[in-house]
Amino acid sequence: MTSFIDMLRNITPEIYASLKQAVEIGKWPDGRKLTGEQKELCLQAMIAWETDNLPEEERTGYMGPQGCKSKEKEVPNILFSTGSETLH
Repeated sequence: MTSFIDMLRNITPEIYASLKQAVEIGKWPDGRKLTGEQKELCLQAMIAWETDNLPEEERTGYMGPQGCKSKEKEVPNILFSTGSETLH
């Protein structure tokens, strides 16, 4: 019996694409529905393959740089301002 690691070493880009499509549509190419366990294993295989073969920004789950948008520019406090721009 082959281990999961051995199986990952044998994944080609074509196999990866097939696994990805199966997860996306929930079915194998022959139309059979993926079980929960199959979906989980496919995702694990995809993520492991992507780690070795794709740049970070192309991997499953990549969300890009994260930061607080409010720190990019100062937001005026219009509720407690002393200027004429207050709401009250």
